[in-house]
Amino acid sequence: MRNYPMGRALARGAVVSALAVSMMSTSVLGQSVDLSQWSPEYVRSIAGTETYDTAEQCGAVTPLDYEGKLTFWYQGVFEGDPDLLRQYYRDFFEAFRATYPNIQLEEQALTYNDLLDKFRTALLGNAGPMVVRLQILGGVEFASKGYLQELKPEDVGWNNEDFWPGAMKSVMWEGKSYGIPTNNETMALIWNADIFERAGLDPENPPATWDDVVAYSKQINETLGISGYGLVARKNAGNTPYRFMPQLWAYGGGVFDEADPNPTYDEIRLDSPESIRALQASYDMYVKDKSVPVSALTNQQADNQPLFLAGQLAMMISHPSDYDVMLDLQAKATGEDKEKAQTVIDNMRYGLIPTGPDGRRAVVFGGSNIHILNPEYVEGGVVDEPAAKAMVCFWTSPEWSLKMAYAGSNPGNLNGFKTEWMKQRLDDIEFLDVTTSMLPYGVPFPTLPETPEIMNIIIPDMLQNALTGAMTVEEAAKDAAQKVRDIRDGGGL
Repeated sequence: MRNYPMGRALARGAVVSALAVSMMSTSVLGQSVDLSQWSPEYVRSIAGTETYDTAEQCGAVTPLDYEGKLTFWYQGVFEGDPDLLRQYYRDFFEAFRATYPNIQLEEQALTYNDLLDKFRTALLGNAGPMVVRLQILGGVEFASKGYLQELKPEDVGWNNEDFWPGAMKSVMWEGKSYGIPTNNETMALIWNADIFERAGLDPENPPATWDDVVAYSKQINETLGISGYGLVARKNAGNTPYRFMPQLWAYGGGVFDEADPNPTYDEIRLDSPESIRALQASYDMYVKDKSVPVSALTNQQADNQPLFLAGQLAMMISHPSDYDVMLDLQAKATGEDKEKAQTVIDNMRYGLIPTGPDGRRAVVFGGSNIHILNPEYVEGGVVDEPAAKAMVCFWTSPEWSLKMAYAGSNPGNLNGFKTEWMKQRLDDIEFLDVTTSMLPYGVPFPTLPETPEIMNIIIPDMLQNALTGAMTVEEAAKDAAQKVRDIRDGGGL
């Protein structure tokens, strides 16, 4: 059994939230995956207990000798992703072509920030791909406008129970399913134990609350002259809501009531006292204390990574893959920089994302879903259904939903947790068990057509308005709430 720093022990002993408690045991291909027992120990107990043959499973959906053509768009690797993930993407397409040699595949990788905009433009010209893999917040927008076909796990050989309930919620529109989850992700708090110690903080204990994050960030900056927390506030970028929303929910705020057990999305809460308090915390770090990078207004997580590796940033929120990213960056460093980078890597710690003042802990239940388009919106007006289902089955299989999430996420298909590859990655990837522990605290983005605009535009704009001084904190929150009301009423921004 491995030894864990205290920060990791915190995550390993975490008690599941009300979301997890409400989940019933689910039957997965005749086996039981009990989500109410979710913990690193439980995940380890099921890892490596089952084997799966992807070709056999998907061959039952689309014959392996099928001849056809498929166009496919997907979100590719990020600039800040580890090299390991790039290799798995190459392996995936090689495996698909080897399994279905007679399907002519034309795939296109797009960045997170470009995918939605390019997809919208293509749809307007009836020039979309047959299959698209979108970030989790995108599907409902397109389903509500009639662009996507109905698609449920049973259509490609799986069961609804093979996927997280929160993930399936993200593909539902008016009671029907329009996609299948490929991967699900939650993040954790990462800190540098050496910086904590030099700043007079306990190196093995992260901040317990978001108020502590503000206080720790200030103390680190005042003591060492470096940035305490890696605030991200870039406009029109997915990194921003993925890091601010956990803070907003922890303080008891929200865009709507999306963090409640049974949300209705009827009440807008962005201008509530709790939401304003969460925004105030970011304001205090950026404006009042100046304890975060001055470049936070334009930063993405990829900009925080080199700062952290250089020992100029003490805390950030990200994926387990950031550990591998640090190893990749360190391998490219030379001389003294290489030694400094190794010191940072040796002092990396992962823990649960902090709570709000009332003990509420939350994280974005993220990931991606795969969809099949309606023919009239596809270039040429035809969708090769068997070829499309072959791709959907392949990516959502236990094998590939695990491998394609290997370094930084989790398999969409719960069977992936039982594979030999899950057992291997638990041993290979440092801190994976910590971020996996955060899954029960996951809050899905609102399942509304307006959600991409709210999360990628309104939330970052609210932060920018407050942090630049264009508006007071309260004015920025009220302005954002009104913008949400306007788009819900059909008026747009």
